Amino acid sequence: MGKSMLEGWRLDGKRALVTGGSKGIGRATALLLAEFGAAVHAVARGAADLATLEAEAANLGLQITTLQADLTEAQGIEYVRAQVGDSDAPLDILINNVGTNLRKPFTDYTRTEIDTIFRTNLMAAVELCRALYPQLKASGAGAVVNVSSVAGQTSLGTGAPYAMTKAALGQLTQNLACDWARDGIRVNCVAPWYITTPLTAALLSNPVKTNAIVARTPMRRVGDAQEVAAAIAFFCLPAASYITGQCLAVDGGFLVNGFESDPTNW
Repeated sequence: MGKSMLEGWRLDGKRALVTGGSKGIGRATALLLAEFGAAVHAVARGAADLATLEAEAANLGLQITTLQADLTEAQGIEYVRAQVGDSDAPLDILINNVGTNLRKPFTDYTRTEIDTIFRTNLMAAVELCRALYPQLKASGAGAVVNVSSVAGQTSLGTGAPYAMTKAALGQLTQNLACDWARDGIRVNCVAPWYITTPLTAALLSNPVKTNAIVARTPMRRVGDAQEVAAAIAFFCLPAASYITGQCLAVDGGFLVNGFESDPTNW
């Protein structure tokens, strides 16, 4: 008798690394991957938030360990590689989620601010992919998911440096999907619209901006971190074994919305 198709919807025995794993989308993803049966390493800079996540996982009986590291620095990348990459077990899943933003007119950014956004949103993913490639290859069925944004596909007024890094993550996804397919590594990305997270809390606290966002979204609401985590987790599952190089918008229909999508106004 063949295996049940439902086995493709579990991650038992898999090892995963989630960056920016203590808050927002990263936290939701770490918890969901662990619920699917994976042993998860969550990486972030804040010790208190990591401790909270680890305690919550323990209470739920989930396998989540935490690593405190600044992935914008070479020392942080090397620390994570040493902790995860030197294990006897391969790394099956890498979620490049860590990110930051600073919203202002393009000419108002300092060089240091632009550099911080690039090192956090883009170069952390680039360097982790480079550092952990041997372990992902050793998996034989590795999965990388980059957390991009619809800001990488259209102008949102969120700031050009942020949008540039998110667009670059999409291109990184396509190139690595082709380069690494021969190694059994699939590479995909998700592109969220506005999601309720600590990073968007200040903006979404402004009712004028929130109402404008909701009005532009066919589903007429802001997304939830768990909804993005679900898309990320799907790409990691054996059930998605023939999917690579794709970018899935988790945006309530934002990207496909035209000039007028409300039939009550026809």
